[in-house]
Amino acid sequence: MKITAVKTHLLSAKLKEPFSYSRARYDTRTAMLVEIETDEGICGWGECYGPARITKAVVDELGSMIIGSDPLNSEFIWQDLYARLRDHGQKGLLIEGLSGIDIALWDIRGKYFDVPAYTLLGGQLRSEVQAYATGLYRRDGGNAADYLAEEAASYVEQGFRAMKLKVGFGVEEDYRITRLIRETIGDDVALMVDANHAYDAVAAIALARKIEPLDIAWFEEPVPPEDLDGYRRVKAATSIPIAGGECEFTRYGFKNVISAQAMDILQPDICAAGGLSECKKIADMAQAFGIRTNPHVWGSGVGIAASLQWMALVPTHTPVSLTPAQPLLEFDQTEHPIRQAILQSPITHHRGVVQIPTAPGLGIDINRDALAFFKP
Repeated sequence: MKITAVKTHLLSAKLKEPFSYSRARYDTRTAMLVEIETDEGICGWGECYGPARITKAVVDELGSMIIGSDPLNSEFIWQDLYARLRDHGQKGLLIEGLSGIDIALWDIRGKYFDVPAYTLLGGQLRSEVQAYATGLYRRDGGNAADYLAEEAASYVEQGFRAMKLKVGFGVEEDYRITRLIRETIGDDVALMVDANHAYDAVAAIALARKIEPLDIAWFEEPVPPEDLDGYRRVKAATSIPIAGGECEFTRYGFKNVISAQAMDILQPDICAAGGLSECKKIADMAQAFGIRTNPHVWGSGVGIAASLQWMALVPTHTPVSLTPAQPLLEFDQTEHPIRQAILQSPITHHRGVVQIPTAPGLGIDINRDALAFFKP
């Protein structure tokens, strides 16, 4: 079997209601999908995290280098592409492009052997995962306390047992809103906070100490990703588990995070950190050092499906026991017209639980009409 074409699909959709987090405002959602064709008629799909127009250019270039290659030889392809461009990008956009290609190759491999990708990655530890609702962003108008409390209550009504609140709007404001959300959802629902690296260590520590009594499951990206010393300072100053890693890349980048003892929970993004091949290595390495792993998921249904294939075999968060702590799926609840529309069968939750697809490859089929509809 040979690769005959690597195609890129840039998708875009305007939002009905823009939303903001600590560092940016969204009025449009985009996606960049990778389609790899073979001479045996098997097609694989992947997705790249990051700025869609730029990752498209990266994949167009990388794709030209693998025409004629055996798609089942995915480990060699990964290593070869990485080595060719090592001098110009061990992190960032190059690895995001490589991630989309790697995911598509695993989709092809699963379809070729007629099994889910997780079977070929090592087997299945779980058939379903508990999801947490990512939402609770800021809106252009209205009272934040009112609409955030209403949104949080709606997630509880839907059956979510965990949710994540966006912070980074000032220590006192964050404390006020975090306390409100905890009061709204009660003590039995897990609550995480995410600053999207809006703070330095001084401010992050101040916030962590104020919200500690609110039983916070983790404090995500308290400081910029390159400030590992800052992560260590925050981690040492609070009992709240510290999470991060969506802006880190490959096993080499995460090796530095682990060596610095900077985080309690690693959050590689399958569509950014190097694809399924690399994220399995990252999770296994984290387990060896006693560090938890949860995926960062922010994209379309392709990225969600890839994340679920990975989560089928992510190590539990505790050693073997009768009641092991399981990883959680980030399940974005913000407006994203592309997310489920591109799938023939949308990936949904039932009372906060998502089933891992069992069809070959990533377990999904693409709606090509939606690709045409969302083409900018």
